[in-house]
Amino acid sequence: MILNVSGRTDIVAFYTPWFMNRYKEGYLDVRNPFNPSLVSRISFSDVDLIFFCTKNPIPILDRLNQIKIPILFHVTLTPYKNDIEVNVPDKKDIIESIKKLSSIIGKENLTIRYDPIFISDKYSLEYHIKAFDKLCKLLNGHVEKIIVSFIDNYQNVRKNEKILNFREFTENDYKLIGENFSKSAKENNLTVQTCF
Repeated sequence: MILNVSGRTDIVAFYTPWFMNRYKEGYLDVRNPFNPSLVSRISFSDVDLIFFCTKNPIPILDRLNQIKIPILFHVTLTPYKNDIEVNVPDKKDIIESIKKLSSIIGKENLTIRYDPIFISDKYSLEYHIKAFDKLCKLLNGHVEKIIVSFIDNYQNVRKNEKILNFREFTENDYKLIGENFSKSAKENNLTVQTCF
C-alpha cells in the first residue's frame, strides 16, 4: 500500500509531531471527510511506501532516519511572495531543506512542484521565466525532476480571484513557458514535465 501523506492538509509542515507519534505507535486513523462517522485504521506494517507532499519539509528532516519504510517526496516551491503564500518559510530556507532532503533520501526520490503557475501584473511571464531559471540553477545536482502545472478553475481559485488578479494564458504564453522552462531545466541537468 502507498500512503499519501498530505492529500488534505500539509501534514509535514504543520503536524510532523503527530505523524511521528502515529508512526511510532504503528498505526493511524483516518476519518472519511464525506462521512465523519466512518474511520479507517491504517497499519504501518501494511505500508510499502510513504509519499509526502509539502511546501515545507523542514519539520521532518531530522526525523526521517526514524522511518524504516521507503519514502518519496514532492515539495512545492513557487516564486510567490506572502501576498499569495502565507505560513511558508523563506524560500532560501526551503531550498536548503530540499538540498538536505536530497542528501537523506536521494535525488531520485525527490520531485519539485512549481505550481500553480498564474500570470498577473506582479507575477508576469518574464517573472516566472526568470524565477524558474534561478530555481533550476539552485537545485542543480540535488533534484532530477520538476513538475509544473497551470492554475485551474477550482472553487478556491474562484474564491481568491480578486487577490490573485490573474489573466488567461495565451497560446504564446504556454509556448514561451515551455521553451524557456525546458531550456533552463536542460542546462541544469533536470527534466521538466507537466502535471497529469
